[in-house]
Amino acid sequence: MTRWTTLSLFGCVLLAFSAAGAEAGFGVTSDALSSAAWEVPGVDAAQVALSREWQGSACTLRLTNVSNAPVSPREVVLFRLPHALPPETGLYGEGFSMLSQTGGTLGKPENIGGYTDRDHYRIPQAADATTVYNMLLLSPPEGGHLLMGFTSCRRFAGCFRLRPDSLEVVLDLEGLPLAPGAALDLEGFWFAAGPDREALLAAFAEKLSESHPRLPFPAPPTGWCSWYCFGPGVTSRQVMRNLEFIKTELPQLRYVQIDDGYQAAMGDWLETGRAFKGGIKDLLAEIRKAGFEPAIWVAPFIAEENSRVFREHPEWFMKDEAGQPLRSDKVTFGGWRNGPWYALDGTHPGAREHLESVFRTMREEWGCTYFKLDANFWGTMHGGRLHDPAATRVEAYRRGMEAVLRGAGDAFILGCNHPLWPSLGVVHGARSSGDITRSWDVYRGIARENFHRNWQNGRLWWNDPDCVLLSGKLPENEYFFHASVALASGGMLLSGDNLPVLSAERLAMLKKLLPPSGVSARFDGSTFDTGRIALPDKTLVCVFNWSDEARTAQVKLDAPGPLTDFWTGAAVEMQDAAVTLADMPPHSARVLVCPPGNGGTR
Repeated sequence: MTRWTTLSLFGCVLLAFSAAGAEAGFGVTSDALSSAAWEVPGVDAAQVALSREWQGSACTLRLTNVSNAPVSPREVVLFRLPHALPPETGLYGEGFSMLSQTGGTLGKPENIGGYTDRDHYRIPQAADATTVYNMLLLSPPEGGHLLMGFTSCRRFAGCFRLRPDSLEVVLDLEGLPLAPGAALDLEGFWFAAGPDREALLAAFAEKLSESHPRLPFPAPPTGWCSWYCFGPGVTSRQVMRNLEFIKTELPQLRYVQIDDGYQAAMGDWLETGRAFKGGIKDLLAEIRKAGFEPAIWVAPFIAEENSRVFREHPEWFMKDEAGQPLRSDKVTFGGWRNGPWYALDGTHPGAREHLESVFRTMREEWGCTYFKLDANFWGTMHGGRLHDPAATRVEAYRRGMEAVLRGAGDAFILGCNHPLWPSLGVVHGARSSGDITRSWDVYRGIARENFHRNWQNGRLWWNDPDCVLLSGKLPENEYFFHASVALASGGMLLSGDNLPVLSAERLAMLKKLLPPSGVSARFDGSTFDTGRIALPDKTLVCVFNWSDEARTAQVKLDAPGPLTDFWTGAAVEMQDAAVTLADMPPHSARVLVCPPGNGGTR
């Protein structure tokens, strides 16, 4: 297709928002779209050509140097088009990092995650635009949704720049040299519009899976994590007490995870130093002997300055302009402990051999069958120079992750604090929210982060909504809210409590969550008030009261039938295929158990 034909097609999809056409949707005509342009900033337009070939909703892109001189494009603007979307248009966009998400409206964008790409990770962005990465979902107040996104992330990171009256779709080319006559195959692009938000997200996930097949793992893992009760000071005795309790009371928690605290230094993962009296392998063996799976936390791409790996092999790390190892705090967040960190360069053969060796040792000699990988963002750290000058930071990360997978063998790999789209196809599980703590504000924030990513669970990977924390002195309704969020997330289920001291009531709550269904709730809208989990033998209707006041919720079902409360087993009264949940306390949730197919799914 020619450039103009492609843009007209793109315009037609935009116009598909409503039967009334452009005036009821974007207010964009095909003629206006035909004047939109692509651009390679800093490069003469006569030197490059952009090919865009459409097949249905998918677009294949290629940039070619048609001149007689080399070029080094910093980025390519694939589409620049005006829009007439009202400020009230709903907005959701992913972050480059797992910890960054954007919601709200075009007029008032809101940070959903607590650590933004712009401010926390200091990723360079246009000062006059709202920038989101990977995918963009727009929901005009007139109704309907538009979803556009990149269907691959093999080499280049993609973003969207939103301004009050225009939209840019951009790929970061990192200034890679492009010789005369050479071409760059770019990432795939996809767009569609329709009335059903969940259906659009499911179709998009299918396209992503075609480009990056999901790593197989039969069911979302379950387990126990030491971090949220013992932190980096965890001892063998504390782990063993919880292991004995799990063996007796919660045998469905398969993985017992040592989360930090064992390593001699950040980066020296095979040197346990004083931790566990140097006996981490003995403790892992005890977990295996008890019939459970040893799991461990590792931050494979970072090292502190005093670590042995950094002192002995500085050549393995990303470099600054002077050719010296790049301090992370010069370009991004320096690290939460023992910083500033340095980032391993996944394009360096020695770094890849090191990663493979670390994980092979932990898998084959230590017996670990589950790895929680933290701080993976630093594997794609911007602003550095790589050993392979023809590689991008996305490629550096993915090459490093391939080395991790070779070493880890058949173990489960969880990505945490990771670059989201660059992790497609190289992790079995993905954290879908920030860290949990025992407070209402965090319970609420984590819930929104997770629910925005429910569509990824079981399609791209198993979502990890972080640990369930049921100990403490919060009001009982907030624990029911938190546990219901874990249920509605449908992904992995790890307990983060010191289990031997957990109350009988909270222990019963935890047992109700096991095993996880692997099925995420479909929500009626982005307010996430009512979601439905369709299972073969039942439908669960999850109703959330996010507010600070009591409220009455109305739930319409498909037909009359027996109805019970998930948590208590008590019968729930129904009238004419509808349920009234009167005076739900603030910060609370209810879960209703309905016959299969009778959840009022829209």
